[in-house]
Amino acid sequence: MRSTATNLAFFCFLCLTFSSCVMKKEYLAMQADLQTQLDAANKDLGKLGVSLNDYMSRLAACERDKERLGGDIRTNQSAMQLREEQINDLKAQIADLKSQREKQLNTVTDLTKISSSANDNIKETLAQLERKDKYIHLLQAARTRADSINLALAVNLKGVLKEGLDDKDVDVKVDKTVVFVNLSDKMLFQSGSATMTTKANEVLGKIAQILKSRPDLEVMVEGYTDNKPIKTACIEDNWDLSVKRATAVARVLQKTHGVDPNRLIAAGRGEYNALATNDTEEGRSTNRRTRIIILPKLDQFYDLLNPAKAPN
Repeated sequence: MRSTATNLAFFCFLCLTFSSCVMKKEYLAMQADLQTQLDAANKDLGKLGVSLNDYMSRLAACERDKERLGGDIRTNQSAMQLREEQINDLKAQIADLKSQREKQLNTVTDLTKISSSANDNIKETLAQLERKDKYIHLLQAARTRADSINLALAVNLKGVLKEGLDDKDVDVKVDKTVVFVNLSDKMLFQSGSATMTTKANEVLGKIAQILKSRPDLEVMVEGYTDNKPIKTACIEDNWDLSVKRATAVARVLQKTHGVDPNRLIAAGRGEYNALATNDTEEGRSTNRRTRIIILPKLDQFYDLLNPAKAPN
C-alpha cells in the first residue's frame, strides 16, 4: 500500500517535471513570440510616434494656419464691413449727385428758356437801339439841313430887305428851326389902324418872293401892340387891332403876291409878349410890330418827332 503510494507520488512528480519542462519550452517560445510581437509593436509604435509627431507638427501648423486664417477672416470681415460702409456711403453720394444733377438739369433747362427769352429781348433791344440811332442821325441831319436852310433863308431875306429900309424897321433872326422877321408898325400901318402903307406892299412883295421859293415852309403872321388902350368905330381893343393887322399882312401876301393861303397862319397877340418896356416911347415903338415866322410845316415837324416814321 505504501509502495503504491510512493509510486504514485513518483509518477506525479515525473508528470509534474515533464509538464514543467514542456511548459517552460512553450513559455520560452511564447515569450520569444511575444518579444517579437513586442519588438514589432515597439517598431510600429516608433513609426506611430514619428507619424504622431508629424501629425502633431501638422496639427500645430494647422492650428497656426487656423489662427492666421481666423485673423485674416476677422481682418477681412472688418475690411468687408468697412467696404460695405464705404459702398453704402458711395451709394448715398451717388443718390445725392443724381439729385443734384437732376436739379442742375432743371436749372439748365430753365436757364436755356431764360437765355432764349433774354436773347430775343436783347435782339429786340438792339433793334430798337438801331432804330433810335437812325432816328437820332435823322434828327441831326434834319436839324443840320434845317439850320442850313434857315441860315440861307435869313441871308436872302436880309439881302432883299436891306435896300431902302432902316435897320430899326426890319430885323431878321434865326432861332433854332425858325426864321423871325420883325417889321415895325410905322413902316407897315398907319397909326392906330390896320390900313397898310405903300411901303408895306413893297416890303411884303420882297418877302413873298423868298416865301414862294420855299413852298415846303409855313408862314405865321403875328400882330403885336403896345399897352396904350384903343377904342374906335372899327377897332375894339389892342387884341382886335393886333388880329386885324396880322390878317391884313396875310391877305396881302396871298392876294397881292400869290403866297399859297394854305401855308399862312394869322394871329393877334395884343399887348402881350412885349419885347421892351411900355413905360417909354421907344419901348412902346419896339413893341408895336408885326412878326413873320417862317417854320417847317407841322406835319413834317411831327414826323421828325415820331420815331415810328423814321426810315429803317
